[in-house]
Amino acid sequence: MNPRETINDILVNLFKEIWKLEEDAIITEEFRDITNNDMHIIEAIGLSGENTMSMVAKKMGITAGSLTTSVNGLVNKKYVVRQRSEQDRRVIFLRLTEKGVKAYEHHQEYHRQMTDAVIDTLGDAEIPVLVKTLKGLSEFFRGYKDRIQN
Repeated sequence: MNPRETINDILVNLFKEIWKLEEDAIITEEFRDITNNDMHIIEAIGLSGENTMSMVAKKMGITAGSLTTSVNGLVNKKYVVRQRSEQDRRVIFLRLTEKGVKAYEHHQEYHRQMTDAVIDTLGDAEIPVLVKTLKGLSEFFRGYKDRIQN
């Protein structure tokens, strides 16, 4: 394979593997009642307690209606609570419950282990090269939607 084919093959397979392995790693017996997507919503809600429905929907790249459906499930399962703003009753803040915080921390630990596994295989001179490469890839994905819509 030429370098272009090799890189393409690695990226395609890596994305599939990460998604599947992450699901296997983070949806443990303790968190069997939620999906990988739910875990990413929990991650987007975060620990600040200051994220609104619209902020989380934007972070996730989904509509507020789609988020509402998922949040309803997370509220019913006691991972998330909704709280109306005192200043503007139309604004709804999402906050993690104690159970939600445990799920959030569990997910963060998986990401820490994944990142450490990569960094531990690199020398000091290789880390900046990987960071530059990943930033370029990230910029491609972040700008891709805009490019195809124009």
